[in-house]
Amino acid sequence: MTVTHHPAPATAPRTGLWLIGARGSVATTALAGAAAVAAGLHPPTGMVTETAPFDAAALPPLDSLVLGGHDTASVPLPKRAETLAAAGVLPHGLPTALRAELAAAEERIRPGAGPEDPRGTEELIAGYAADLAAFARAHGLARTVVVNVASTEPAADAGAPLPPSSLYAAAALRAGCGYVNFTPSTGLHHPRLADAARTASVPHAGRDGKTGQTLLRSVLAPMFAQRALTVRAWSGSNLLGGGDGAALADPAAAAAKNAGKARVLADTLGAAPEGEVHIDDVPAMGEWKTAWDHVAFDGFLGSRMILQTIWQGCDSALAAPLVLDLARLVARCHERGLAGPVDGLGFFFKDPDSGPADLSAQWMALLELAGRLAADGAPPGGGGGARNDDASSAAGDGR
Repeated sequence: MTVTHHPAPATAPRTGLWLIGARGSVATTALAGAAAVAAGLHPPTGMVTETAPFDAAALPPLDSLVLGGHDTASVPLPKRAETLAAAGVLPHGLPTALRAELAAAEERIRPGAGPEDPRGTEELIAGYAADLAAFARAHGLARTVVVNVASTEPAADAGAPLPPSSLYAAAALRAGCGYVNFTPSTGLHHPRLADAARTASVPHAGRDGKTGQTLLRSVLAPMFAQRALTVRAWSGSNLLGGGDGAALADPAAAAAKNAGKARVLADTLGAAPEGEVHIDDVPAMGEWKTAWDHVAFDGFLGSRMILQTIWQGCDSALAAPLVLDLARLVARCHERGLAGPVDGLGFFFKDPDSGPADLSAQWMALLELAGRLAADGAPPGGGGGARNDDASSAAGDGR
């Protein structure tokens, strides 16, 4: 696959990328990666939007992105980047080379609400939306995309107050920003935000970025289906450390994560086979993860066979280029007047809003989207980016 880097024209409008969980591993890696690629320090390995099929899509160049975000963590971005470099996630010396960029992004991070915050639902949403509006004004942004890369939440109780991910999602719609949920957290999937999500005047996409084990499942499961091989059981295990490992040690959070992993098998094979995915927190592994799958299947005349796979990698380094891809695509969708859930982005997600489950078909749908975004076409719809009153009314109760 040919990789091409697209520099910004001198007059390129600036696009905001607002990260929920802005001081976390994924956000820090995405920020450092965007700056490093834009400066020509590293190639855009892993970014599909920097490959030839997207040349005509007129996506915002990396050096036109302005990054900010919300977080409840207090470790500043420059220090977080140094920690990631020490762990081997970022190249040695990169935090020093990007000190100015990291410091500038740190100044643009605003505090999120902690568990003891006394503000109610409406006040929090209004405050987050005001932060987004101030960010756009301060930096002269043409538009902003909000991407949730915060730690996984347990599945939301429909009768409880909106969880943090849904508060940020509602604020994004209210502020006229595109929205991406890169986590399995509830976000726009909360029942009280259903109308707002369906009638949004801005584009949105989700949920749960597909970076490793499920990426492989979305390739292998169609192979069994297409070759008429009966899958009897599909089990898996994940060993991981870092913030993700600590968050997923909560059984409720792990259950939310595993729901997306199981969906690709059920959608592709027609029914979910026996087997579960187990997630174990191993702090000694730091930012690295090992995923193991065991597939039991039947061949001709009932012969029993086994396929085992092992995936070892760094989730932050796998996720960060996809975050940048999604931000650029959703920003371009916004510019072209697309609104609501964006067809064609299932390639990036375990639990996509629409489209097929297998990676090959998802890739073709993504290429179709790239064609629709090409600069020589007429805008498919009007406007986008106005305040979404449905988001305001849907989320205005439940203090």
